[in-house]
Amino acid sequence: MDVHCNSLEEVRERIDQIDRSMVDLIAQRGGFVAQAARFKKDTTAVRAPARVEQVIAKVRALADERGASTEVVEQVYRAMIAAFIEEELRTHAALNAGAD
Repeated sequence: MDVHCNSLEEVRERIDQIDRSMVDLIAQRGGFVAQAARFKKDTTAVRAPARVEQVIAKVRALADERGASTEVVEQVYRAMIAAFIEEELRTHAALNAGAD
């Protein structure tokens, strides 16, 4: 990071910009998660613990490459994935209810 802020207000403005971008990306990710529910046969496939660990390993490596805290990135991703799994389970259940 090469941006040096001159005030707390500027720091907060930069964080607000990043937050807007992150929310946009989370919304995009959520759209793909919802689509994934269509392709999964059961709740075990939705939970996919091996896939979760694969994603965690990938983002930890990305964090390390980019100089981010691997622990923070892992915690954020575990929380985000857990929330998306719950949402995907609801979507999956609704899709299957319609199939009856």
